[in-house]
Amino acid sequence: MAQAKDIVLIVDDDEAVVTMLRKVMKSNDIEADTAKNGMDALELLGSRHYDLMLLDVNMQGMDGFEVVQAVRSQNIQIPIIIVSGRKEDYDTLYGLDIGADDYLTKPFNPVTLGAKVKALIRRSRGGTAGSGAEIAVGPFRYDTRSLRFYKDGVEIPLSSKENAMMKLFLDNVNRIFTKDMIYDLIWGSSIVDENAIMVYVNRLRQKIEEDPAKPRYIQTVRGLGYRFVV
Repeated sequence: MAQAKDIVLIVDDDEAVVTMLRKVMKSNDIEADTAKNGMDALELLGSRHYDLMLLDVNMQGMDGFEVVQAVRSQNIQIPIIIVSGRKEDYDTLYGLDIGADDYLTKPFNPVTLGAKVKALIRRSRGGTAGSGAEIAVGPFRYDTRSLRFYKDGVEIPLSSKENAMMKLFLDNVNRIFTKDMIYDLIWGSSIVDENAIMVYVNRLRQKIEEDPAKPRYIQTVRGLGYRFVV
């Protein structure tokens, strides 16, 4: 029997943000329901089990902080990540103090968000500190807690975008990614030069390949995009 997918509840009234969050969840093999306001979110929480909630703060009617308070007052222990454009330290501390588990500011790194969602779901199920915290593929190892990357036990320093791209490849061995897919998952709605992906792929090859001119791991699929193999 196939294992049931994790499912999150996305609560945000910005359609563009909801679309991006759904893409991030899909890329991590996680299902998602959506609600446009706090009242709808509470109604959904009462009718279905969710493994985690992604919650905006600025919404009409009941704001995100009030949603957190309502959920915790009902003793609902669902993990909550606030994803908000409000960047003041006070907002972060307040959100965590009233019961949110994490607070991310927009714009967010999609790979970081995906890693945090998975880690929180594992933790809520009683997973041990080291349970599922590493991705091990061939000679490579990726620590999802520290976001550090290793080959043959030696750490390879990566920039933010290199880190995000490497995590994407490690999570999807043998899967072909077109440039458009990589743009959506790594850069989100940002506009980047059409050669940016090629530049970052070449940088990764310089760091992980024995012979970058004849890549073994990050392969070009002519006319389609890239595929990571081990």
